[in-house]
Amino acid sequence: MQPSPRDVIAAARAGLGGVPRVRLGVRQEGRRILGFGRALRIVPVGEAWHLGVLLIGDDEVYATGEILRARAEAIRGYTAESQRARSERAAAAVRGGFAEGEAVHLDWSPVDLDAVAAGGSSGPLSLDDGVVTVAFAAGARMPLAAYLDDRIALLP
Repeated sequence: MQPSPRDVIAAARAGLGGVPRVRLGVRQEGRRILGFGRALRIVPVGEAWHLGVLLIGDDEVYATGEILRARAEAIRGYTAESQRARSERAAAAVRGGFAEGEAVHLDWSPVDLDAVAAGGSSGPLSLDDGVVTVAFAAGARMPLAAYLDDRIALLP
């Protein structure tokens, strides 16, 4: 009998004891004060271990979203509007309380381990022929336990 998704994640958590975590952030629209709007901020809401396409928290598992480095706002020239928007999000992270240079995880989404155990899928995880698998790198799939073992082995 194959281990359940919760068992696989619990085994990974046990192997991550001394490994540093990354912080998760969410966008917080600025409140209006005296009719003037405040700039967007990205505020911290939790911590998790980053293992490729997964973020593993104390109680939850998330699919990785956008990752950026917090940095102070500065006037820069951009060749693409997407670069400008990314720079604005990096500055919003500093305004929200992240240290300059700190990795910020945005747009992560919860993974429902019970749905996967019941034979469905959630985020990058699914149950294929009784084995919990994870989709990574252009849709390649491998067993979740082996994926997490590989990722943990790569950590410093």
